[in-house]
Amino acid sequence: MREQEVNYVMQHTKVLYVPDRRIDTFGDTRFNFHMVSELMDEVGASRVRSGWIEASRPRIMRPADLMGVEFEGFGETAQRMAEWLSERGNEMSFLCRYGFRFSRSEVREEIVHEDILTVSDRLRESALSSGNPLLAVISGVDDAWELSLLYFMVTMIRESYEINMFDFRHRGIL
Repeated sequence: MREQEVNYVMQHTKVLYVPDRRIDTFGDTRFNFHMVSELMDEVGASRVRSGWIEASRPRIMRPADLMGVEFEGFGETAQRMAEWLSERGNEMSFLCRYGFRFSRSEVREEIVHEDILTVSDRLRESALSSGNPLLAVISGVDDAWELSLLYFMVTMIRESYEINMFDFRHRGIL
């Protein structure tokens, strides 16, 4: 995966509705997502994907040279994203050191014959009224939607970092 492609996805992925919950320090975190993307081959149409994405710690202790990010339910694009993350050095090293495992499941998709702004607004309003603390609404890149989904998770991990560090210190781990 070329850096230009990853940068494009990162620049064009927006979290339209942020879940109330953050990434758990010592457990698994599951988010229900709705991702909207614009179809490139059809004017005034959008694709809505819905499903679950989970971030969890590895189930077994691993040696330091085997630490890294794992993916379940993702295509080969996700593995290329992991390689890209590891090449970022210190910028993204917290992800690789912590050894996250990402999985996605129950993904459904539908084509909606409305423009992306209309669909985005409707999904955001629906999320607001749902009261679901696990729900996220994301606007992503259609042909690289898995990267958009992973970018959302990286964003959530970054936003959870301070809380996680507090938890580690509170338990005397740091």
